[in-house]
Amino acid sequence: MYLRHTTRKKDGKVHRYWSLVRSVRVGRRVIQQTVAHLGELDEPGRIEARALARHLIGAPEATPLFDDGSRDVAVPVRLKGIRVERSRQFGDVYLALALWRGMGLEDLCERLLPPGQEHISWAKMAAVLVAARFCEPSSELHIAEDWYRRTALCDLLQLGDEEVNKDRLYRGLDHLLAHKAALEAHLSKRCGELFAIQNEVLLYDVTSTYFEGLAEGNPQAKRGYSRDHRPDCKQVCIALVVTFDGFPLGYEVFAGNTHDSKTLQTIVATMEARHGVVGRVWITDRGMASAENLAWLRETGRRYIIGAPKSELKKFAAELARPDGWRTIQEGVEVKLARYPETDETVILCRSADRRNKERAMHDKFSERIEVGLQRLARRITRSKKRLDPAQVNRQIGRILQQNQRAAARFAIALQPDSCPAGLRLTVTCNDAFDDWAAISEGTYLLRSNITDWSDQQLWKAYIQLTQAEAAFRIQKDQLNVRPIWHQREDRVQAHILVCFLAFVLWKCLEMWQSRAGLGNSPRTILEELARIQSHDIILPTVSHGHIRLRCVAQPDAAQAALLDRLGIVLPKRMRLADHELPVIAHSA
Repeated sequence: MYLRHTTRKKDGKVHRYWSLVRSVRVGRRVIQQTVAHLGELDEPGRIEARALARHLIGAPEATPLFDDGSRDVAVPVRLKGIRVERSRQFGDVYLALALWRGMGLEDLCERLLPPGQEHISWAKMAAVLVAARFCEPSSELHIAEDWYRRTALCDLLQLGDEEVNKDRLYRGLDHLLAHKAALEAHLSKRCGELFAIQNEVLLYDVTSTYFEGLAEGNPQAKRGYSRDHRPDCKQVCIALVVTFDGFPLGYEVFAGNTHDSKTLQTIVATMEARHGVVGRVWITDRGMASAENLAWLRETGRRYIIGAPKSELKKFAAELARPDGWRTIQEGVEVKLARYPETDETVILCRSADRRNKERAMHDKFSERIEVGLQRLARRITRSKKRLDPAQVNRQIGRILQQNQRAAARFAIALQPDSCPAGLRLTVTCNDAFDDWAAISEGTYLLRSNITDWSDQQLWKAYIQLTQAEAAFRIQKDQLNVRPIWHQREDRVQAHILVCFLAFVLWKCLEMWQSRAGLGNSPRTILEELARIQSHDIILPTVSHGHIRLRCVAQPDAAQAALLDRLGIVLPKRMRLADHELPVIAHSA
């Protein structure tokens, strides 16, 4: 990664704009990919970035941990014997711990998990678990045997390598799980303080994550509809609630065979018990749109915007066909308001040009596949020298239609008696009603709401924000590796998902931070760059004081320095050694 600048003249003044660029191999070519636009990197920008960083994480570089007391010490050194030892990843874990503390999670865990008879604080174990999931998602065994000893987290937490083992990490999971509700309530309050996030509009969606192994000790592990395309594995369902900006508020875990619609009432009641009821608007997709749920939401006075099954579009065929009443609210998107006949709800009919092109292409592709399959079957019937079993031929027809269900209703297929050797012939006709309905329904979808004081544009834009919940699931699955689950016990599975949730909170916090700093919205890029900043032990053989060990943080290169500057982060230069190493320094000095 390196810096690149462009120069522009504006109002007689020359402006130099900087960007971070990295080289990426694409096939046989190497291209330059812009990681982030840094702007002018002027002094006012630095001051603003520093102020934002202080607001989020304070000033961690000013803590006593980073003062080793050697600033004013002067001793003669034998240059020939200088060596470097104990190189550790520093930048990414330093940022993770700063976010953990900035979100108030360290203080909260120390209150929730007070010291007892244990040798190591459970609050520190919680920090290790979440930082590892945030920086390099892996198993507890990998954390204990590999990851932890490669990072400077042992110095930042003053916790030796030998004190972190898999058994202690597993027990840390058990202690943390008991305080799930308190953690969620705290994070809701803290994110409002840091980012002025409002939680009046809540986005709700459900996903699944699968197990490796039989999971016989977990009654929630069931087979059901797998969004991970692993129907062979048992799974659990995770219902997640995020704010309008995508910040996570809470979640619940359900059995793997639970239908989406069966989770809504539980989630609404749980979230409102923690965050209040007044003014709440619930937005969710069509998986939750059962008649029972909609009636319950209306009867209890809750406001909602919910996607409706596509089958309900037929009730509004006349409105869809009429050209008047449509209003363009975004390029390629039109909406029309109507009333639901049975409940008098507001209905938002939506029509998307891009979605229409996609659905039309799908219909054409599956229609072509059906036609090719039926033509092949008809040729086999014509060439047959013996009588064919109609039941067997019908099964072949069914298989063709089942593999191309999107366009199956377009064709009317029949087997007619015939005098040919096969004893039957295949007749195929196209269903004009299918084409007529496709012409007006392709690219359309339906939303239902009991909100009467919002415009059609506000209703549509609020529902489209549901992509924030879907993005949260993608991050947890692809970046934080919530799947697959290797734990077999129910409580450990619940704790694993809680750690992933807390890591996602840090992820979202960093994403909002870098977005406000003008650095895009890719936390993984930031972490990968900062992970290259290491800490080292510098061994100085002195003339009169033996060997002095200094634990130093490497200076970032120009690109990393620009990135840190834009974020407003100040890295420390030194770290104090662990307590068991201090006597060596005292003796040497």
